[in-house]
Amino acid sequence: MKHIKVVAAIFTDGEKVLAMRRAPHKPLPEKWEFPGGKIEPGESPEQALIREIKEELNVEITSLELFDHSTTILPGWEVELSCFKVEADRFPEQSTDHDQLIWLEKEKLHSLDWSDSDLPAVEKLQKN
Repeated sequence: MKHIKVVAAIFTDGEKVLAMRRAPHKPLPEKWEFPGGKIEPGESPEQALIREIKEELNVEITSLELFDHSTTILPGWEVELSCFKVEADRFPEQSTDHDQLIWLEKEKLHSLDWSDSDLPAVEKLQKN
């Protein structure tokens, strides 16, 4: 089984949370997720998230705090995901990896078809 370590950013605006849909040409097409990506060798999770958000969304993270850390077992994969609540110099408006960005109230997050590895953070957000 392959093991992958990834990070994701949770952007909030009041009671709304930013969700992004993976573009059709990406793995897990049209699944919703929090933006982020793989941790590269030698990077801390925090460094990886700052780099990934700059690359994908062209925004600078100004603060981050670990919100959820979970491992999801998928066919042939073990995905270890660290989700951070973040603040940035501005809200993202576009993404290199996603074809839709929406702000959704926490209680409506389950209306989307989320990537399995993001579901623990979605559930935790709805409880808080």
